[in-house]
Amino acid sequence: MKITKNVSPEDKKIINKIFWRSFTVFASRAGATKAHAPGFMYSIMPALDEYFKDDKEGHRKAMMRHTTWYNITQNVGTFVMGLVASMEKKTAQDPNFDPDSTVAIKTSLMGPLSGIGDSIFWGVLRVIAAGVGISLASQGSILGPILFLLIYNIPSITTRYYLTYMGFTVGDTFIQDMYKSGSMKLLNKAASTLGLLMIGCMTATMVKFESKLSIPIEGGKPIKIQTYLDQLWVGLVPLVVTLICYWLLSKKVNVNWILLGVLVLSIVLGLIGVV
Repeated sequence: MKITKNVSPEDKKIINKIFWRSFTVFASRAGATKAHAPGFMYSIMPALDEYFKDDKEGHRKAMMRHTTWYNITQNVGTFVMGLVASMEKKTAQDPNFDPDSTVAIKTSLMGPLSGIGDSIFWGVLRVIAAGVGISLASQGSILGPILFLLIYNIPSITTRYYLTYMGFTVGDTFIQDMYKSGSMKLLNKAASTLGLLMIGCMTATMVKFESKLSIPIEGGKPIKIQTYLDQLWVGLVPLVVTLICYWLLSKKVNVNWILLGVLVLSIVLGLIGVV
């Protein structure tokens, strides 16, 4: 791709190292005040080692700059890593360049990029991958987990790779231009809408409830309760259960307690012959 051709061979080696190291960015956490700063420093260290190899003091200051808080959705965080590498290169080469701007831009991009990353990769891509995987796995097919991993990881890893180069080559002007044109807001809205649609589709197709209860009729076939539920609204019970779970989440109820409650309710209803 053109975005990788505009980079010198020396910088390509550095960017590729940053890309591979980026997979470890969340492997460590330095408390509430630093978050994943150690992982970020480790990821961009090839750039610092190269650009400040003849300036030990500059290298030390560069490392100190990046001990600050860092937390971006890892699928898109490589954009900032490439951007920081590019700005640290400017810092090493241009004595008039303000190094504090590197940290300021890195910090300012955390919220917007995480919003995009969460919406697209967690809210949409992961849901699609899970939908396909669960559908096949529920039928006993080994393709279920395999396709889940492929559908999610191929776009994710590809995005991480090219965003590393994009951050290095286009810099902070890319995000600024998106904000000025309104594209950022539109992208967030579209991703959120698509994510909600996918969650709705999964609820309708994968949350199942079929009651075994019936009303006995003398001299005739018993009337099944499920028949009336389907006539009233197909999928009414799964929808109600989903809405209750959503309401509990909005009340800050721990998701593990919700899952445990649904599991216990399912076992009880099964034992007493309701489902």
